[in-house]
Amino acid sequence: MGYLSDLRAVWGHAPLFAVGIGVMILDERGRILLQQRGDDGLWGTPGGAVEPGEDFLTAARRELLEETGLVCPDLHLLDLPEGLVDGPEFYHCYPNGHQVYMVGMRAQGTLPAASLADAAPDDSGETLALKWFDLNDLPPISANANIVKMNLLRARVGLPPLPLWPVPAPPTTGKHAQSLRQAAGKRPLLLPGVRLQVKDDAGRFLLLKHAATGRWTLPGGSMEPGESFEECAARTLQEDTGLQAMRLMPVQVQAGADFRFQDADGNITDPIGVLFRAECPGGSLSLRPDEIVEARWAGPEELPSQTQWMGAEVGAGRQTQLG
Repeated sequence: MGYLSDLRAVWGHAPLFAVGIGVMILDERGRILLQQRGDDGLWGTPGGAVEPGEDFLTAARRELLEETGLVCPDLHLLDLPEGLVDGPEFYHCYPNGHQVYMVGMRAQGTLPAASLADAAPDDSGETLALKWFDLNDLPPISANANIVKMNLLRARVGLPPLPLWPVPAPPTTGKHAQSLRQAAGKRPLLLPGVRLQVKDDAGRFLLLKHAATGRWTLPGGSMEPGESFEECAARTLQEDTGLQAMRLMPVQVQAGADFRFQDADGNITDPIGVLFRAECPGGSLSLRPDEIVEARWAGPEELPSQTQWMGAEVGAGRQTQLG
């Protein structure tokens, strides 16, 4: 069973984060390679779910090979923020009733049109057909995640956007990560979230000491279904510190085996994190005493050692040290 299929046994049809990668392959004429999907018969780009411990580019190469049999030498992740997939418009309900909010990244590459003659999708049934399409003559597109990719490409050549499918209002229950962990037990979970580099006028970073572990962390937290990464960053910055940023800039996506951690209870988490830089934060510093016992501003040379960061923060802390 795959990651999401395994979780469905304890979570049912309710919304889950589907962490995935979408792969946009263009030929020398600017046409897009689309696959006819086996689940709904509509068309979309190759791509699919990221497995626990897997980084996005590795997943992109694997999904492209599985669904088309092709290898793209120049396949790369799109720069931020264009490469991010997040927000309420990425809700999708599959024919079997399973609900997801898609989050993740987009990759792009080029192949000659003639390479399609060598295509050999696997036998999973995910790919019914493969074909090159002009951006101004597209077939019926499956799901908003694919429509948005088409709109990104169409905007580059001056074409108008395609309309998105309507989606329901996101749930407002909160505490999604905690509820999912309670249901899933100690199995690895892919949990999207954010961390923030908050600097003062002297160029020092804001660090928070977590009450439960006594270790240091950056402001941030887990996403709720239907949130964008930026919305999550703004919300958690205010909740953790009482501060508000005039501008939030995504700096880096952090995913893969290097960021996996296991907490004191043995729970394994694979964070899908976006590190943001908070510019010109305003307001008064106000901590949550149930979670944060101390805050301090630290210059690049005063940052904690790797062993003093919380498990999920080692990579974020390393990026902070790089400025």
